[in-house]
Amino acid sequence: MSIYQDLKNKEKKIAVIGLGYVGLPIALEFAKNFKVIGFDINPKRVEMMKNNIDPSEELPPEAFEGCDIEFTANPEDLKEANFFVVAVPTPIDQHNLPDLKPLLGASKTVGEALKKGDYVVFESTVYPGCTEEDCVPVLENVSGLKFNEDFKVGYSPERINPGDTQHTLTNVVKIVSGSDEESLEEIAKVYETVVKAGVHRAPSIKVAEAAKIIENTQRDVNIALINELSIIFNKMGINTYEVLEAAGTKWNFLNFRPGLVGGHCIGVDPYYLVYKAKEYGYHPQIINSGRFVNDSMGAYTAKQTVKKIIASGKQITNSKVLVMGATFKENVADIRNSKVVDVINEFKSFGVEVDVIDPHADSEELMKEYGFGLVEKPANDYDAVYVAVNHKEFLDLDEDYFKSITTSGAVITDIKGIYKDKIKDLTYWSL
Repeated sequence: MSIYQDLKNKEKKIAVIGLGYVGLPIALEFAKNFKVIGFDINPKRVEMMKNNIDPSEELPPEAFEGCDIEFTANPEDLKEANFFVVAVPTPIDQHNLPDLKPLLGASKTVGEALKKGDYVVFESTVYPGCTEEDCVPVLENVSGLKFNEDFKVGYSPERINPGDTQHTLTNVVKIVSGSDEESLEEIAKVYETVVKAGVHRAPSIKVAEAAKIIENTQRDVNIALINELSIIFNKMGINTYEVLEAAGTKWNFLNFRPGLVGGHCIGVDPYYLVYKAKEYGYHPQIINSGRFVNDSMGAYTAKQTVKKIIASGKQITNSKVLVMGATFKENVADIRNSKVVDVINEFKSFGVEVDVIDPHADSEELMKEYGFGLVEKPANDYDAVYVAVNHKEFLDLDEDYFKSITTSGAVITDIKGIYKDKIKDLTYWSL
C-alpha cells in the first residue's frame, strides 16, 4: 500500500517541523484529513498553539478546530511519523550569505526519527540543489539509511503570503517534486488532498527549487526598477505614484510599486541564487544591482526627509521624528529583516530623536532584535512623520491628525503614497 493510502487511513502520521507562518497553516490543513504531529523547537510557541493561538497572529482560533493534531517540542515524538514536512526559515547572515543552520538542524532532527519507507518533503526556500546536496547527506548520515532506497525526498516550495487572506494555502497552485517518479506521485496526492487549486508536478527537485527562487527574485528586480525610477523622478520633481497611475492605463504595464523591500522572502531569496550562481563561476549583474537599489532605499528616504527638515529652517540635531510602522509589511506582526530599521538608524546617524509606533509589532521583540522599542502613543512635537508601513490603522488618518502631533512646517514622508492629495498645508513627500 502507498504512503498516501496509509496516511489517508490514518495508519501513519505526518509531522510538520517548524510552525511559523508557513508551517502552521499547512499542519492545520493536513490535520483536517490526516493525523499530524506539529513540531517546533520553541516550547512557548507550542503551548500557545495547544491553546488555539497562532503566535504569528495570522490564523484565528477557529482555524484549530476539528484538526487531528498533536503539538510538541519533543523531538522523540517525531519517531511516530512517516511523512515529514520541513518548513523552517532560511535567512541570510550579516554578509548576505545563506544561513542554512535552521534547515540543516531540522534535517538532523528528522534524520534521528527517520525509518525505512519514510518520506521527507522540504518547503523552505533554497537555491537549486540544496535539498539533494545539503539536506539529503544529513538525513543519510544521521539515520544510517540510504537515499531513494530506504527513504524518499521531495520539495514543495511554500507560497504563503503573510497578511493575505485571499491567496491562501488552499487556493494557490502548489508546486510539488520528488526524488523519483513514485515519490512525485505520492507527494502530489498528499498535497492534492488539501490544496483545492491543485498541484503542478515539477520534473525534478532542482526545477521546483529554481521556480521558487525566481518568483521572489523577479519581484525584487521589478521593484528595484521602480525604486530607481522614483529616485530619478524625485530629482525631476515628479511624483512616482502619479506616473504609475498614468502608465498603468496600458493593458500590459506591470504595476509594481516603490518602497522598502524587506522581510524573509523578497529581501532574502535573491541572495541564495546569487550565492549558488557564483559557485558556477557566474556573477549575476541584474540581481545584484536590484538588491543594491532595494537595500539602499531605507537610508535614501531617511536622507530625503532630513533634507526637508533642514530646508524648513530647523536644526537637524534638535529634531524629532515619528516613524509609523516597524514590521516588514502591512497588517502583519513579523519584523524579520524589516528595512524600517535602516530608516531609523539613518535618522539616528544625523542625531535625530526617533519615536516608533506600530499597532502590530511587539515592542520587546523589536528591542531584543534591533535595539529600539515602541512608544505607547505619539507625542505632539514631531518635526517630521515618516509613514513606513501602510497598516490598516493608518489608512484613514487625515491632515488634522498629523497637525495635532507635529510642529509648524513639519514634513510628512509617505513611503506608500497613501496620503497623496490629502496633505495640503504640511510639507509632503513620497517616492
